[in-house]
Amino acid sequence: MASLLEELARRQAESRQRIEELGEQLAEVRARLEAEEDRLSRLRIAQEVVEEILGEAGRLVADSVLEGEDADVADTPQEVEVVRRGVVTVPPWSQDLGPSVLPRAYRDVLEVLADAGRAMRAGKISSALGRSESAAAVESLRGKLKRLVERGWLTQDEPGMFALTEQVHQQIAR
Repeated sequence: MASLLEELARRQAESRQRIEELGEQLAEVRARLEAEEDRLSRLRIAQEVVEEILGEAGRLVADSVLEGEDADVADTPQEVEVVRRGVVTVPPWSQDLGPSVLPRAYRDVLEVLADAGRAMRAGKISSALGRSESAAAVESLRGKLKRLVERGWLTQDEPGMFALTEQVHQQIAR
């Protein structure tokens, strides 16, 4: 009987050892995952800053090109084409521009809000887009939402609640 109890004790000790080793491996993987998520978040922020800078540069180039043309000759689609060449931009909303001038990721946001018919938080929009609800993903999306607010496509009547402007809603409903 003593040998059976000794064998059980030995197996328990082995099992505890394996659990401890797996716990250490899990902690290491979690640390690596967290570091990679932080890196991805920084890269997304860097990309948004670069897009913003290039967008401003693209608008400056477009403005200088259009200054040489008569205002009657330059129609809006040409202006947008000049601005968008080589640069992903979110142009300011105007009656002449529809959502089709926006990059796909931004049009998807407008579609989600149009389908919802109400203001939504960034986390819920991220979910509706089928994206991760991680802090990095939601913050990246929040940057896009704020850009759409700044450019007149969305409103933010309450902190954190984003909705289509009435004019954009009417354009989409057509």
